[in-house]
Amino acid sequence: MVTTKNSRADVIAAAGRLFSQKGYHGTSMRDLGRELGLLGSSLYAHVDSKQDLLVEVVEAGGQLFQASADAAIQVEGSAEARLRALIDGHIEVVLENVDVARTFLNEARDLDHEHREKVLKARDAYESAFRAVIAEGRDDGSFRDDVDPKTAAIFILSILNAIERWYRPGGRLDRARLVDEVTAFVESGLT
Repeated sequence: MVTTKNSRADVIAAAGRLFSQKGYHGTSMRDLGRELGLLGSSLYAHVDSKQDLLVEVVEAGGQLFQASADAAIQVEGSAEARLRALIDGHIEVVLENVDVARTFLNEARDLDHEHREKVLKARDAYESAFRAVIAEGRDDGSFRDDVDPKTAAIFILSILNAIERWYRPGGRLDRARLVDEVTAFVESGLT
């Protein structure tokens, strides 16, 4: 019998893959054990519960998105340049971390109340970077003066969050072209 040594990081990565593919409720500890070559009960050496795994995957997603926003708001130049960097960063997180991003975007609703509240605060902080850049562009004349930053941020994030559902690597759009297309579409609504 071949035994494999799985680290906690391996368990979390496998949970992210399965939550992404099957959903939180569609993934059992037995499924996760099979994915890792372990008995389901052996997983409890790594985690206390399936909810703990969801918390870790969702928090990792939130951290990736926030790090991309933190980098984007430091970009020199115009509000348009920072908005493009926000869009590019979001797309990079989604495409380079599809399992974590998909779990963050689609499965966070299954967190317990305490953790869901933390994720909502993190999501609001992330969204505030978009609102701030849009408000800056409105105020400096880069964007229309009647743009509502909150509504515009929600629209933009809705577009960006949907990418994980339809984008396929190797398709008609490579990542750079996708960033160009989304940015052009968004800016046409703001200018």
